[in-house]
Amino acid sequence: MQFMLLFSRQGKLRLQKWYVPLSDKEKKKITRELVQTVLARKPKMCSFLEWRDLKIVYKRYASLYFCCAVEDQDNELITLEIIHRYVELLDKYFGSVCELDIIFNFEKAYFILDEFLLGGEVQETSKKNVLKAIEQADLLQESQNEEWGGLSEDIL
Repeated sequence: MQFMLLFSRQGKLRLQKWYVPLSDKEKKKITRELVQTVLARKPKMCSFLEWRDLKIVYKRYASLYFCCAVEDQDNELITLEIIHRYVELLDKYFGSVCELDIIFNFEKAYFILDEFLLGGEVQETSKKNVLKAIEQADLLQESQNEEWGGLSEDIL
């Protein structure tokens, strides 16, 4: 996978993950072009399109579009399954995920993506294992917050 973009029906970028080195200017150009292209497509149209030398695979869930770019020879159905698995992980973690969950907890959305994909490749196929790793990270963060909370009380 080259990159993944999450954007709203209004074209607002909610999450972006790049697995290839590109300049910020090129990323913005690609994002703008792809968001316009995908949003212009009719709902009944195929979720795959050839774009430049890549294949674009996208899927709309409620108000968000999940869009991935893969190599021309990559399997678009597997990419669609990767998108779906990521949505399932978000759904399990947030309990019926919505756009606001992504907006207000974007660091968690990135963390979940990083537990699932590494360098644009699927790292862990088990939803249970991904969610377990996220729960462990949450517990660690909570214990650190409690530790720091106690420390600030000592200082005051």
